[in-house]
Amino acid sequence: MGVKVYGLARSTPTTRPLVCLEEKGVDYELVPVNLAAGAHKQQPFFTLYPFGQIPVFEDGDLKLFESRAISKYVAHRYKDIGTDLLGTSPAEMYSVGVWLEVEAHQFNPAIQPMLYELFLKPSRGETPDTTLVEAQGVKLGKVLDVYEEILAKRKYLGGDVFSLADLHHLPCTHYIMLTPYASLIASRKHVNAWWEDISSRPTWKKVSASMKF
Repeated sequence: MGVKVYGLARSTPTTRPLVCLEEKGVDYELVPVNLAAGAHKQQPFFTLYPFGQIPVFEDGDLKLFESRAISKYVAHRYKDIGTDLLGTSPAEMYSVGVWLEVEAHQFNPAIQPMLYELFLKPSRGETPDTTLVEAQGVKLGKVLDVYEEILAKRKYLGGDVFSLADLHHLPCTHYIMLTPYASLIASRKHVNAWWEDISSRPTWKKVSASMKF
């Protein structure tokens, strides 16, 4: 049956497992889901994911949802091939786990509302809430100040090698770098060097080429 990812190439949750699969060198099929027609709220998609969101992942008979859980599965399931995304020592594996939590609970809540206002609303013909964007930008800046301190001491968030902790930041940061708020990254020396490094990976260049609104 092979590996299938149901989602959209421009979707940040969809691209998380896609770039993980690319790093692992696993063949997969991206199955587009017509969100505009509400396909994600109808059968058969709704059977795959009862919350009606993308992406959904299939690996043979296994079906998973939630992008971060999918990428963790891929990193473990295919640990022995491609890029090792889990860390090379117990201490590094623990550090990667910590920064996976930071991305989900600190970074994402700050940046995601900005992307909703700056990209999704305009794509629907709606006007962004600039006050909200500014407020979230302040929150994101405080998160990135912590990143700056960490990345002044090591090359990647989890340690000395690229890992899932870095990979999970790629989709949202990609979009914010297309806005004036790119300065939040560019103005922080070590954060900017980290971003230039991880965003230059061939796997990410391949996946991000289709991320267009």
